[in-house]
Amino acid sequence: MRFDILTIFPNLLSAFLQETLIAKAIKRKHISIHVTDFRKYAVDKHRTVDDRPYGGGPGMILRVEPIVKALEHLPKKKSRRIVMLNPQGKQFTQRIAARYASYDQLVLLAGRYEGFDKRISAYVDEEISVGPYVLSGGEVPAMAIIEAVSRLIPGVLGHPDSAKDETFSQKLTYVEYPQYTRPPVFRGKRVPPVLLSGDHENIEKWRQKRAKYRSAT
Repeated sequence: MRFDILTIFPNLLSAFLQETLIAKAIKRKHISIHVTDFRKYAVDKHRTVDDRPYGGGPGMILRVEPIVKALEHLPKKKSRRIVMLNPQGKQFTQRIAARYASYDQLVLLAGRYEGFDKRISAYVDEEISVGPYVLSGGEVPAMAIIEAVSRLIPGVLGHPDSAKDETFSQKLTYVEYPQYTRPPVFRGKRVPPVLLSGDHENIEKWRQKRAKYRSAT
């Protein structure tokens, strides 16, 4: 799967692309991640990507021309989804991550300042927020979405069932069962005996019983 991130701060993503699960997935060619600095597509010699809002008001707004030109210069895979990262958008969920994992290409548009010129919306497929709060830019949400989606791509996780029973994997209210590892006793707190029994049928029953469904609200 190909990910594209459009940003004016490409260096913010450098460490993310070179560490842990993402770096391994890139090396094994399960995914590819391409970062585009849309400042390169500015229409003036000063490479301006923002301007004052019409009608007045605080802050600066991202201009439509450089972003649309950057989108038009991207290679296009067979199935592609273009997503504007916007606090006003629909909240990102595990269900949306699973839907994105079915595409050949996911384009993430990371904003800055006071937001986007509204006309940019006509060039994207949907607007997504990672939560009911405001960040300084879309780079952190882009990284969160890439990690959530990448985990669902075959081969990225070490075990094919690793994402099967995770929290939110079945329903948005599903919470995974408790997990334990060595040592069997720590400061008087013991691992449940059934998990040490080797009886896989009883272990599965124990896990199903202790998985939870919390309130959707």
